[in-house]
Amino acid sequence: MIVELNNIHFSYGRVKALDGVTLGLSEGAVGLLGPNGAGKSTLLRLLLGFLPPQKGTGRVLGYDIRLEQPQIRRHVGYMPEDECLIPGMDAVTFTAYFGELSGMPHQEAIKRAHDVLFYVGLGESRYRQLETYSAGMKQRLKLAQAIVHDPKLLFLDEPTSNLDPSGRKEILELITDISSKKDIQVLISSHILTDIESVCSDVVILNKGRLAAQGRISELKRLRFRLYEVRIKGNGQGFIERLRRIGYTVEETEDNLLKVYIPEDQEILQFFQAAEEEKVQVRLFVRSQTSLEDLFAKAVGVD
Repeated sequence: MIVELNNIHFSYGRVKALDGVTLGLSEGAVGLLGPNGAGKSTLLRLLLGFLPPQKGTGRVLGYDIRLEQPQIRRHVGYMPEDECLIPGMDAVTFTAYFGELSGMPHQEAIKRAHDVLFYVGLGESRYRQLETYSAGMKQRLKLAQAIVHDPKLLFLDEPTSNLDPSGRKEILELITDISSKKDIQVLISSHILTDIESVCSDVVILNKGRLAAQGRISELKRLRFRLYEVRIKGNGQGFIERLRRIGYTVEETEDNLLKVYIPEDQEILQFFQAAEEEKVQVRLFVRSQTSLEDLFAKAVGVD
């Protein structure tokens, strides 16, 4: 396992950021999802060795998250969501500086900085001052500094934020190449579900500090529930409340379409019995191909 956590707890005062999280991450690209306040940022800080767990144990790349934090940071790369650029520096100096912080000799760090800047598409602008960079160039630079020391594990926090569709596509292509061809394991925290689904095969979903779902995206979508798109005529709210009491999850869309999540162990017949008893006409009942967005909504209990 690349990451192993067992019963991890961490609180900020009375606020529980992580509440008994147990998980294991193997090779490949893994998505980290959850609504605001779910504990994603706290989990990343803990995996990076910035925060010690208040309860529980864990290892990253075999290193103890309590006792071997410097060793963890030496072997991982981190692309933060916030801007971390230093004004007055050019890209080569900046990237090499982070290489030296990771323990690389100065000349090796300089050489490696040139290599990774060309790799991320900043070769022609590597001597420009960082404050002149566009949003897309800054994201590429943050990625370059995260991989300059050739880490074994890469943490990416909102890597496509503030990018236009073209910029997002280019960053995602780089992440896919890194995770599939560079022998670097990747954990991506993002609120853009389509980005996660396009890059990752596995996902971890947090909700209120707890693990809501974990596993291969394809298996989670297939096994946890069946999704139906529904249109009705009649007492809609009464029918929806009835379905929720049965144990279905129901999501109302803006165009009056209902998304009904039916657990695998429940009979569809109950749906039609509820419609008959609530005197509701079912105008549309179509099995839908589930997406990561659907899985996320089901895992965090979005209604």
